[in-house]
Amino acid sequence: MGARTLEWSLERLEELDSVAMASIVESDGSVPAKVGARMAISSSGLTHGTVGGAGLEMKVEDRLRDMLEGGRGGVETFVLSKENEGASTTNLNSLCGGRVIVAFEKLEPSPHLLLMGGGHVAQAISEACRLLGWSYSVFDERKEFVSKSKFPDAKELIFLQADQFLELENPESLGRFSDILLLGHDWSIDERLLVGFLTMECRELPRIGCIGSKTKWRAFVKSAKSAGASVQKIDDVRCPIGVPIDAVTVEEIAFSVCSEIISIMRSDR
Repeated sequence: MGARTLEWSLERLEELDSVAMASIVESDGSVPAKVGARMAISSSGLTHGTVGGAGLEMKVEDRLRDMLEGGRGGVETFVLSKENEGASTTNLNSLCGGRVIVAFEKLEPSPHLLLMGGGHVAQAISEACRLLGWSYSVFDERKEFVSKSKFPDAKELIFLQADQFLELENPESLGRFSDILLLGHDWSIDERLLVGFLTMECRELPRIGCIGSKTKWRAFVKSAKSAGASVQKIDDVRCPIGVPIDAVTVEEIAFSVCSEIISIMRSDR
């Protein structure tokens, strides 16, 4: 059961869920579950596994939910006894008489970037993703820019026209990406994609960033507002993307962009 819960947790991370997991690492006496038992809860509210049920499971579940809301992990000793064994243990007022030590940890998903435009900047960002252990996918209207030779580690290589992509995708399917980065060589393609994303009927989208100047962004804002995009969604877009380090080379731009994503993730914890 513990191995299956770990496998399930990894699957939830692939879906960009955070996971809080409890593992029994030591047990003595009569206890409802043995070493290796695991229980996990995802940020989307799904649960898997068990640490034995009854009062122990209720306490563990409460702590897991607290961790998903910002609480800390750690190790906790639970005593299944009616006698209080001290402040360092959690007493469960049980007749079993056993003792279990439970390790609590929170697992965070790695980013999955959608690089929209397979040019030099996207190639530099893909290399940064490789070094960081992040996932990435690539979209481009030009077939030669979504090749395996240019992006050997890409999860998806998407060769479509912008309008085709928008017809095939929806807010739920886009949820497989943590970030959408508009890096196109043609500002009109980036504009169509951005307006398409911002006018989708949904409360939440992946983080969206756009490469370009303030002049380009003002034009995009005008188009988005004309198409009916909300001010909130427009304000959530980062343009220009990246930490302001006066980046010049594509490698510096990639460093700047990934640094900004790291900063956002850390501030959200």
